[in-house]
Parts: sequence; C-alpha cells; structure tokens
Amino acid sequence: MTPTPGAGACEATPLREDYHTLLARHEAMRLRRSLLAPARRSGADEADPLGTEGAYDGAYDRTVILRDLHLVAPFGELITDLYAAMFERRPYLRSLFPDSMEFQQAHLARIFEYLIDHLHRPADIVGTLRQLGGDHRKLGVRAAHFEMFEQALREALHRRAGVWWSAELEGAWLRMMGFAVAAMVDGAEAAMAEPLYWNGVVSAHELRRPDLAVLRVRTAEPYPYKAGQYAAVESPLLPQTWRRYSLARAPRPDTELEFHVRLTAPGGLSEALVKHTRVGDTLRLGPARGRMTTDDDRARDVLLVAGGTGWAPLRALLEDLADRREPGRTVHLFLGARHRADLYDMPAVTVLERRCPWLRVIPVIGQGRGAGQEATMAEAVARHGRWQRHVACLGGPPAMVGAVADVLAATGVPAERIRHDPVSAGGTAPIRHGERVEAAS
Repeated sequence: MTPTPGAGACEATPLREDYHTLLARHEAMRLRRSLLAPARRSGADEADPLGTEGAYDGAYDRTVILRDLHLVAPFGELITDLYAAMFERRPYLRSLFPDSMEFQQAHLARIFEYLIDHLHRPADIVGTLRQLGGDHRKLGVRAAHFEMFEQALREALHRRAGVWWSAELEGAWLRMMGFAVAAMVDGAEAAMAEPLYWNGVVSAHELRRPDLAVLRVRTAEPYPYKAGQYAAVESPLLPQTWRRYSLARAPRPDTELEFHVRLTAPGGLSEALVKHTRVGDTLRLGPARGRMTTDDDRARDVLLVAGGTGWAPLRALLEDLADRREPGRTVHLFLGARHRADLYDMPAVTVLERRCPWLRVIPVIGQGRGAGQEATMAEAVARHGRWQRHVACLGGPPAMVGAVADVLAATGVPAERIRHDPVSAGGTAPIRHGERVEAAS
C-alpha cells in the first residue's frame, strides 16, 4: 500500500523503507506459519478459530476494567494519548489514517465499549472481530501494526492512570486487546484470497432532497453480495476515509449497485458523496458485509422496519423476495418518517407494492419532536401484530432500531431472527466511568 499524501503523511525515504520492511517481515512470518501448520483450519480449529475456548477469563478482566475505568476515562483522552504514543514511536503509521482523526477516535471508543460490554462472553465477539480484521486489510493494516497498537495502549494507560496505575489494571486491558487482536489477525488472514476492494464508477447521481442523494455505481468486475448487506465506501475526495452504506438493489447481472446517502455532518464522506460527487467519478468499495439477509430461513414470513435511509437494504431484500416468487410467504413493511415528504423513495415502494400481492406497507408518519422515531415506530410494530414466527430485518437510526429490537425481543422473537446492520460497535450504549454495564441478552 502506498501511503496517502496529506496531513501527517510521511514522505521521508527511511520511513517508507521501514514501512515496507515491516510489511515484508509480516508476510514472511505468515507464510512460515502456513507452511508449518497446513491443517490449521480443519476440524476443531473451525469451531474455535483462536484456540481460546475456555482459556480466556474475560469476565475477570471485565470486572477489573470497569472497577478502575475512572482512572483512565474518558475514552476520548485515553485514545488521544494512545495515538500520540503510536505516532511518536512510528511516524510512518500516520499515513494509514485520514487527515482528520475525529471519526477514527470515535470508532475506537465504540470498539472499546463493545469489547468491555461483551467481554464476559468472549466467544460471542469472535465473529465481529474477525470481520473487523478482514475489513482493516483495505487500510493497509497488518499484524505488526496491531503489536504497535498494544504497545501504545500500554503507554497511554500509564499516562492516564499516573500514580494509580497498577499491573492488574494494565494486564486486564492488554489481555482484552490481545484477545481482540488475535481474532482480527485471524480474520485478516482468512480473507487473504478476497480482493481488498473493487473500483467503481458513478453512473448516476440524483439529489432526492438537499441532504440526500441516490448514487448508482458500476464496477468493472462483478461485485459479490447478498440483498440486505452493506459495503464500505471510499472517495478520492477523502482518501483513507471509509464509511458503511447499505446496498439498495438486489444483485443483478448488470453489475450496477445503488447507495442511498444522507448528509450527516459537514466535512465528512457523506458530504463528499452528496454534494461533491458527479457522474463519472470513481469510488472504491470494500467487500460486502452484514447478516441482515433472509435467504437462510425461506419458510418464514418477514417483518421489515425502516426509517430514513435504513429503507435502502430493505428495498434490496424486497426486490430479492419478489424475484424468488416464493408462494405463501407474506411480508409486512413498516416505513417510518417524521413527515410524509421525508419518504424519499415512494415510487419504488409503489412499484413493489403493485408487483407483490403478498406485501403490506404500513406508513408510520409522525409530526413534531421525536415523531416517527423510536417510540412511535416501536409502538406501531407492537400494536399491529404478533411477530414471534417472523424473521425481522430493521434499518434506520440506531435509537429506532434499538427500540424496535427491544420490543420484538420482549414479545418472544428469538435474537437470531432480529437482524440489522451493526449499531455502533455491536449495539452497545456508551460506557461512562463509574457505571456498571450489563451486556444485552
């Protein structure tokens, strides 16, 4: 990977040599491991890819971390110290990150929150971390970088805790990160045969509202994905800045993809895609991810709940269900908005409704503060039916998704049949120092 020019990028030749030497060493070590252990991914290793089942006492480390969290919190300051230590020791690593570190720091804070919240059930988080490790390949991250991250974390813990630092505190944090890093490295190596990214060209760009655009993108090679999944997207306007956007069309032979992008903040990728991207511009797409699919449970009826651009993956699911023409299956779609004018893709909804006699659309339109959001939508879903036998797919603002998921779980819908894109880093709420956090069931 060639370092991206920009603030913090290192142009000095010795640093570039250090960087490429590091990557070469990592590849040599990986090759040596694969030669010495050719049967690693068979039998028991598939069930326990890290060889850690029963070996890692995450519950103990979680207790220690929560007990002493006030010594290193808030996360923002801990993470600032962490990156400062890492870039001081390895300046060439700065080129792996975008110019602005604000989003990266918030992302890492959510990962810390997710890990701590789920640490007493380490087996539950392996899949998430393996996927995260595979995704980090497109950023040029390698196993040796994770080692440097752990070193920087140790130094940041010393800085934050000061005289209150203890070996027990540091050990709990480093064991947690060691477990996470092992899963991420395993995921990265498992994805070696997968392309890092696909190049795409914008074939259509339509502003549906001043703050919302529908983009169509053609890739030179087929882009494999399932209806309901999402892709990480990067624009040359903001190198090294990747954001997740759901794919809004079911897979089709013409290789044209569709994304619905709402402008969320000035200066970010959403603004670049909504305001400054034109037909003919290039984008890069990471591998498709996400488990919000229905093709593994074709006998069940489907509940779809959408708010805002959370409609995009559900539209893809509906197109896919329409193409299958499976007899006897019914679909309920709850489509939420604060005002009717916010339903930006109603022509597509109307076409699907006419095409699919088994589809029932329930608009959830509110007025005023908070209307059409979490409380209104959750109440509407609870009021309109019994969903225990359905597969539920939820798309929209995190608060709305969380509220609807809670209502469905409370009425007996099994967790494995409540599906949505990641909310933060696994759906956890922010941890405040001094607060005890219980993991969701």
